[in-house]
Amino acid sequence: MKGWRRLALCVWLSALLAGAGQAQAAGTTVSVGVTFVGAELVENNHVGNEWETKLTVNGKPLEEGDTVKLKLKNTDNVKLVAKAEEMDKYPDIGTAETKVQVSAIGKAKTKKLTVVVTENRGRYSGSTATWSFEVELTK
Repeated sequence: MKGWRRLALCVWLSALLAGAGQAQAAGTTVSVGVTFVGAELVENNHVGNEWETKLTVNGKPLEEGDTVKLKLKNTDNVKLVAKAEEMDKYPDIGTAETKVQVSAIGKAKTKKLTVVVTENRGRYSGSTATWSFEVELTK
């Protein structure tokens, strides 16, 4: 009977230690670099000519060409929000957002967001412009 108790205790301790290792790995932080590669006007069907583009990463603004380093857990997400705004008296605005789980990044991952802006007034009302935002995420 003592042999079975020892065996059961060993199995229980092994399972406990294995679970603790997994919980610790999930709780460790990793460095994630996020680079705003650029925004490109892909199509413009009479929406306008004066534009402003913005990207936020987890709520923080990021300029085109810049990189931000984040300390995150593998279970966390990186939230990307892209915004294109046609600058006139009545601005036309389009946004797109996505979340990327840190564990899905690997060494590097490129993410593209498509932003559609719809003309809201005038004879071209309903026309659209399309922007493509490119973001690179690295570990």
